[in-house]
Amino acid sequence: MLKTLIRLLYLLTLVIICSFIYTFFFSEIFFGSSIIIPVIGIWVLSAYFFLPHIHRWFSRIYIPNYFFGRTRTSDGLLGDPVNVAVIGSKKQLIDSMEKSGWAIADELSFKTSLKTVYASLLRKSYSTAPVSSLYLFHKKQELAFQKEINSNPHKRHHVRFWPTPKKWWLPGGYRADWLGAATYDRKIGFSSLTLQFTHKISENTDEERDYLVSNLVKSNPKIEINTADHFTSGYFDRNGGGDRIYTDGALPFITLDCKNINNHV
Repeated sequence: MLKTLIRLLYLLTLVIICSFIYTFFFSEIFFGSSIIIPVIGIWVLSAYFFLPHIHRWFSRIYIPNYFFGRTRTSDGLLGDPVNVAVIGSKKQLIDSMEKSGWAIADELSFKTSLKTVYASLLRKSYSTAPVSSLYLFHKKQELAFQKEINSNPHKRHHVRFWPTPKKWWLPGGYRADWLGAATYDRKIGFSSLTLQFTHKISENTDEERDYLVSNLVKSNPKIEINTADHFTSGYFDRNGGGDRIYTDGALPFITLDCKNINNHV
């Protein structure tokens, strides 16, 4: 009860503060001498402060707090679908991904964000550009890989990986050491849900899942693939960036160490 009251007080305070700031900006638009600066101020306040707080607050109410095959954004919104499972160590995963032509993405920071903006504006290659943080098991991705398309930072294959909790089982009695979310960035644009600048992903996430699997098998034919068809129901939805997504619900289990296959699937 006390936590609920504190959250309501926090929300009320946030709304009051933002209402005063919005009132100032709108008065500048209608009665001031400049329009551009207030409009930019409204966008920054909305996209990077007000809406993220509102999303975090309400997503705690309507989004389940357990695994159901979707990642979460830092704002609490549903992110990309989990569409690959890996059996193997961290070193095996890194070695396999690099052998198949994928690069480890840089950590997201102010410096790498500026470098991404610079590369995007001038269309310069940034083969290790960072990816935004998505969350699974209440933790952001531990590993992220990408493969740039024609030295164009706007388009890239990329995948995030999270280690699974110890002694944890997937629905259906499956086990895996890592879960991943693979998607294809097709351009940079505005999120329709958060109004922030972000990469826009391709709708058919299954194509990127299958592309990743084929890359790994091509670079190492000894890798074992066992697919759990209809692991989840197929669905159409939107991710946290407002992009349409589709998946058939299949989950391939990629065994990097084939000696352990019977222990997991």
